[in-house]
Amino acid sequence: MTAREQAGTGTLATHRKARHEYHILDSWEAGLALTGPEVKSCRAGHASLAQAYAAFDKGELYIYSLRIQPYAAAKSGFITEAPDRPRKVLMHRHELDRLAGILQLKGHSLIPLKLYLTRGKIKIELGLGKGKLLYDKRETLRRKTAKRELEREIRHA
Repeated sequence: MTAREQAGTGTLATHRKARHEYHILDSWEAGLALTGPEVKSCRAGHASLAQAYAAFDKGELYIYSLRIQPYAAAKSGFITEAPDRPRKVLMHRHELDRLAGILQLKGHSLIPLKLYLTRGKIKIELGLGKGKLLYDKRETLRRKTAKRELEREIRHA
């Protein structure tokens, strides 16, 4: 991979609590419809997926609560968009139709997992999640703690 290709790749933002709150059953890569200053702000690392979720509106998929801070170096006369406006997800129609059918199932939701660059384009990874119950979260935490302690014992032995 050339230096130019490496410069166009990398993670911009992640939804860290998503795998703690949900069982991720499947994931998809999609594009986002962004304005120029939003792209620059994302590349500068001013995007947050903390409260973001995806939902259908009139047959189109949108990301809600994806917070992208206004780009500080934008021209003063340039009209800035609201930081948490809904953003359209760019996917093929057959993928959208399939997702719409899956989301009809009770307890399933579409969660943005990661915002990243691929070949200079900003992409988003969407995960199909089923909410975890409290005891599932405790079990995950217990398993993680046991694994960490086991690795610590192996290192010291």
